[in-house]
Amino acid sequence: MGDPLTRLPGHALASALRAGVTSSREIVEASLALAERHNRALNAWLTIDRDRALAEADAADARLAAARGEGSDAVAALHPLLGLPVALKDLVSLAGGQCTAGSRILEGYVAPYDAHITERLREVGAVILGKTNMDEFAMGSSNEWSAFGPVSNPWDLDRVPGGSSGGSATAVAAGHVPFGIGTDTGGSIRQPAALTGVVGMKPTYGRVSRYGIVAFASSLDQIGPFARDTRDAAALLHAVAGRDERDSTSAPVSVPDELLQLASRDDEAAAYLQGKRLGLPREYFVAGMEPGVEAGIREAVRALEAAGATVEEVSLPHTDYGLATYYIVAPAEASANLARYDGVRYGLSVREAGGDFIADYLATRGAGFGPEVKRRIMLGTYALSAGYYDAFYVKAQKVRTLIKRDFDNVFGAGIDALVAPTSPTVAFQFGARIADPVSMYLSDACTLPVNMAGLPGVSVPCGLSDGLPVGLQLIGPAWSELELLRLGRGYEAVTAGAPWRGVEPAQLRLADERDAATPMERRAALAGA
Repeated sequence: MGDPLTRLPGHALASALRAGVTSSREIVEASLALAERHNRALNAWLTIDRDRALAEADAADARLAAARGEGSDAVAALHPLLGLPVALKDLVSLAGGQCTAGSRILEGYVAPYDAHITERLREVGAVILGKTNMDEFAMGSSNEWSAFGPVSNPWDLDRVPGGSSGGSATAVAAGHVPFGIGTDTGGSIRQPAALTGVVGMKPTYGRVSRYGIVAFASSLDQIGPFARDTRDAAALLHAVAGRDERDSTSAPVSVPDELLQLASRDDEAAAYLQGKRLGLPREYFVAGMEPGVEAGIREAVRALEAAGATVEEVSLPHTDYGLATYYIVAPAEASANLARYDGVRYGLSVREAGGDFIADYLATRGAGFGPEVKRRIMLGTYALSAGYYDAFYVKAQKVRTLIKRDFDNVFGAGIDALVAPTSPTVAFQFGARIADPVSMYLSDACTLPVNMAGLPGVSVPCGLSDGLPVGLQLIGPAWSELELLRLGRGYEAVTAGAPWRGVEPAQLRLADERDAATPMERRAALAGA
């Protein structure tokens, strides 16, 4: 995985920075070199801004030097993200940088302002390495729907990393950065985290401001962190979370500073599991779940029980309706949000010879949107149309309330958190589900009920199946991110000696080859095989 600096988690890099063992510039140069070398084979990055990143690294080193001059207390007060590289999913506004949302319709668009989370990252001194690839407008479960080509999974370059935040997940899994930002509308952080073997968290709806984020489905979208372990995920969440007056859905809920204090010692972390009541929802062991995935989850449950937690089977009876409900609500909101791309105000503009505004509008959207986005716009527009609004959209919102009530009932009965699979399968091959949208949608069956209920969830690695990562999902009541990350840290502690913990992404060495095939070439080869 390249320079030893790229193999360290963020908290270890932060300690090295403060001890003067290394500098932000050294860390960022190592990250840039690895990301640039791998990107032909992985296609994880849409832009890598070397000049900006090095300037921000130098500014971080100067900030650290100034703090040292003020004494040890000033150094200790610095945020642990200071001087460390972060990947931004390419739907986060970065002033002066591109923001395509993975779509041709925004190709060439330059953001005139920073998103709220970009401002927060700048405040703590993080270094933004660049913008990562994604499914177009965050619509996808495989990262094959990007207008700029698919992303490869570093564990197997012929397989998907999951979507829609597959670029950020891959960048973290491949060691390019210790931290990544994704968005989760129906599982788009947790599912790629599971498929690439990293930690990914979807916070409570409203925990992180969506100001400056390109919208998909406004009542579902939420920004969250990727990292290699729970301590780093907690630090990144601490940096970006909090109330923002520019986002009316941003909640006035305090962000616990304890996110920066997850146990560093394994014995202390494991002790947090003792006496916890965890629920295992029977409905999450869906038809079609791979045996290796189920075995990995069952083994994780046994490890939690051995550490002193109680795990009991629970029921979330309306889970089976989650997929259908989501694919009414999300496309309906998407059809409204994407109406703004009209070829007039910004982004792509196609002018028809002798055409009027309507002809230009249709030509722009026809050329700018990809097939999955068009499919969801049509589904959403249909669900909102006269004669179908009550039958579909209103009914879906009623079922959404029942899904939320299921969670409330379980947590109200004294369950501290739920444990479940993140994805019913490991990473699948390119093209395996492109021709069958329903099969693709089923990839998110275990994650999207959490979005429908607005709750937090985190995926942590829990082993390998046929050499590919399996993710364990922890789900909690609203605003329980700290508790979930503590549970995840406890699980990391009790499995610290597991053999799979030392296994690195199997095909990163292939990504180092100068003539490595691109993900697009790999997908084409698989299609022709």
